[in-house]
Amino acid sequence: MSILVVGSVALDSVHTPFGSAERVVGGSANFFAAAASLFPRSGVRVVGVVGDDYPMDRLAFLSDRGVDLSGIERAAGESFFWAGRYHYDLNARDTLETRLGVFADFQPRIPEAFRTSEQVFLGNIHPDLQLDVLDQVDDPGLVVCDTMNFWIEGHRASLERLLPRVDVLMVNDSEARQLANEPHLLQAARWIQARGPRWVVIKKGEHGAVLYDEASIFFVPGFPLESIFDPTGAGDSFAGGFLGYLASVGTQDPGELRRAMVYGSATGSFAVEDFSVDRFRSLTPLEIADRVEDFRQMTFFEHDVSMIHG
Repeated sequence: MSILVVGSVALDSVHTPFGSAERVVGGSANFFAAAASLFPRSGVRVVGVVGDDYPMDRLAFLSDRGVDLSGIERAAGESFFWAGRYHYDLNARDTLETRLGVFADFQPRIPEAFRTSEQVFLGNIHPDLQLDVLDQVDDPGLVVCDTMNFWIEGHRASLERLLPRVDVLMVNDSEARQLANEPHLLQAARWIQARGPRWVVIKKGEHGAVLYDEASIFFVPGFPLESIFDPTGAGDSFAGGFLGYLASVGTQDPGELRRAMVYGSATGSFAVEDFSVDRFRSLTPLEIADRVEDFRQMTFFEHDVSMIHG
């Protein structure tokens, strides 16, 4: 099942209390593709833009896994660059520098061969561009969208036009509250669902993620890690695992959506174990399966109701 991802293809310089990495592969599309391509039958297709300075050879491992990078345009100029510094609380970071480069004029052009993609992941770009992508594809079976506080603050009208065309909205807890103007996450999720998305995934960083559907709530915890190097791209890696799993099973029934949440949390946890997408270069499907089993063991318990009712 083919997956189209449209998002940033960037270079990052990242500093954490545990090390630094200069001008490494980053961007939402790269992290998503690195995670999703580990699942069979995922057929990932990438649309983005890079400058003439971008080291495309560093993405060869994605091509080797069957990711179609032919939708990445090359433009004269500098590639999108971001530099940031994380604190010991890795949920807190300072942006040191952002240079949009050729990404500032990015107008996604979906190749003809990509327009029949069965699943679409709209990375964190302007909601007008996300709408334009949907106008270029042929009735995908599942549309997943990411957004952020910048678009919620400055382009709410565009975002609200987008929501009816989205099946799954993925946001963090503060973004959900901001979008709905509602302090309670459950009420925020219901507000979002009333405007189009059937499912809402609220990401809570190291504390896991929550799936809200029409009738139930499912929570997956964050995976406890002994060492974390770089949290950049964990959310996009979560989305890659989520959609990659759904593509591999070919359905979105409630049970599979819950399993997709666990697989997403697993791939997100691997992303932070190294800088950039480097952990995904050597990651295997077997390692993902083992981590999913660890999740099952962590969250399984038996319950005897007679202990309460006598």
